[in-house]
Amino acid sequence: MNIVYKETKDFTEQEVEELFLSVKWLSGKYPERLIKALKSSSLVVTAWDGTQLVGLIRALDDGEMVAFLHYLLVHPDYQGNGIAGKLLDIVKEKYRDYLYLNIMPDEKKNIVFYEKHGFSLLEEGAAMQIRHL
Repeated sequence: MNIVYKETKDFTEQEVEELFLSVKWLSGKYPERLIKALKSSSLVVTAWDGTQLVGLIRALDDGEMVAFLHYLLVHPDYQGNGIAGKLLDIVKEKYRDYLYLNIMPDEKKNIVFYEKHGFSLLEEGAAMQIRHL
């Protein structure tokens, strides 16, 4: 398996939709909105197996102090091969000079993965969200 990582936004709406739906993420049901959101993001790093989009991470940042990671996903057929970790490492390197790099895992089971990659739970923090669905 020869995975290629790119820091470009040269993916199509269909490629993004297929990837997000492969992991059953609600965002995949809104491909037009999803592609606009990704193209407007500060940074998107993708993983490719030939012409197939198999992984993606995106960041939103203020240009200097804080970056937020939102979306880190790998197609189920490719999970367990270190792709998510490599995507995360690329982003961590890009933001190494920022004061804060934040992630809000949607599922508690993913906390161990992020801790393995240097993140720690905020002792007094709590994730909060408003959903407009």
